[in-house]
Amino acid sequence: MSDSNAPEASPLGKPTSYQAEYAPALLFPISRQQKREEIGIAGTLPFFGVDIWNAYELSWLNLRGKPQVAIATFTVPADSPNIIESKSFKLYLNSFNQTKLASPDALMELLRTDLTNGFGAPVQVKLTMPDAFATLQMGELEGLLLDRLDIEVTEYTPNPALLKANHAEAMVEETLVSHLLKSNCLVTGQPDWGSVQIRYVGAQIDQEGLLQYLIGFRNHNEFHEQCVERIFMDILRQCRPQKLAVYARYTRRGGLDINPWRSNFTTGQRPSNLRNARQ
Repeated sequence: MSDSNAPEASPLGKPTSYQAEYAPALLFPISRQQKREEIGIAGTLPFFGVDIWNAYELSWLNLRGKPQVAIATFTVPADSPNIIESKSFKLYLNSFNQTKLASPDALMELLRTDLTNGFGAPVQVKLTMPDAFATLQMGELEGLLLDRLDIEVTEYTPNPALLKANHAEAMVEETLVSHLLKSNCLVTGQPDWGSVQIRYVGAQIDQEGLLQYLIGFRNHNEFHEQCVERIFMDILRQCRPQKLAVYARYTRRGGLDINPWRSNFTTGQRPSNLRNARQ
């Protein structure tokens, strides 16, 4: 990764002048490779998955100059070579604010082309127009709530040694959920709040240790996608499940939420994109 595409070179934490006319050059790609090497991922990915982005502050002008609004969902494959730094994504979307377009389809085509170029892989784009807003629903991640446990917490950096599984007993299949995930932006240190769902098949994971591990991200600086991949790899190595899926729903910032999902379940069924209460 060149220095020009390092996270520190992004618009994060810097004064910004907003452009209100279409400017695809605002998108700031960051290679996934460096962070994946840091957590020991090399060669073939040990998971597949997607990053689901929802954009709630999308607007443009029709050809008569009348503002239009929509909610956009972008689905990015986990094997894309790049992520897009989220502030640059916001600036890019805001560049449509005074841009005249013939139709929502014309907007979708620009979004699809620009984001595919930025992420380096095909990006799916969906627009929900105002006449369909009432069809949108909310929901929470399903699973046994880890947060019910009365635990003592003494460290706030991720410690994989806290992760243990009972390999002396029969395998289980279970889904565990916590709303206590908090990490910090890699560049600015601003807090990122999220809920996480862990589904696995294998030796039963010690729930207290898992919750302590997840809370350990509280002072950890990393982007959303990187945190989820770190959680996936730490559980995979420490607990050795046969199958594993990790899904995080992060609260929005700048009108964008990011929801990474990583899995090695052979079914490959994508998770729901229902908006959580905190989002």
